[in-house]
Amino acid sequence: MLDLSSVSGEPAYEQVARAIEKQILDGLVAPGETLPSETAFAAQLGVNRSTLREALRALEQNGLVYREPGRKKLRVGAPRTLDLSRRIASAMVIQRVTFAELYDAMHALEPASAAGAALARDAPVLALLDENLAQTRRALDNSVSLTELDIEFHHLIAKAARNRALDLARQPLSALFYPAFYSVMSRLHAGERLLTAHQKIVEAVRGKDVATARSWMERHIEDFRRGYELANLDITDPVGALIAR
Repeated sequence: MLDLSSVSGEPAYEQVARAIEKQILDGLVAPGETLPSETAFAAQLGVNRSTLREALRALEQNGLVYREPGRKKLRVGAPRTLDLSRRIASAMVIQRVTFAELYDAMHALEPASAAGAALARDAPVLALLDENLAQTRRALDNSVSLTELDIEFHHLIAKAARNRALDLARQPLSALFYPAFYSVMSRLHAGERLLTAHQKIVEAVRGKDVATARSWMERHIEDFRRGYELANLDITDPVGALIAR
């Protein structure tokens, strides 16, 4: 039974949603488990059905519960990585996070991913990185393809690191990085320089050379900032500036 008077000013449905969310996060309700019917659940929590329904709707929007197609009952779920990434990216745009801030975050996360990849990489992901390099060599004069391949390259490095916390942290940054990176590549034709950096990083990852993998990734990210400025783009602009163009 919930005490809905403990949080002043917070709507009852939000208190109920937080209580259910806590049960999920504490592992008391497992992903995939079916929730009780609205009537039984409302009685269990000591709230009316309309309050419970609003709470469940909020949890459903956040990906913590879901309905199977054609079924009424709700199951416990986990927010999809893509959905989380989009929400965080949207928050950054709304809060007018700048490219300078985005760069600082990428400069912290990407070298850590490269270092982790050098420690944890396996044969399948190395094969994917080699294929990415081969495609990059064939796309040196195509800014759109180069941009997409660079985003994929960084995703593969994060995958090789096998660190879900790092990967979840970097994905929304990567989504916002795309229009900025495309603007740089389309103006400076720096494909060869990008390819060299990628090759050096993959060599270091393959050789389990943590220091070199980290160092080359740092140089690669720093190159982006130099290219951004050489392309006459303002690093202090909010990240939404290029998206809106």
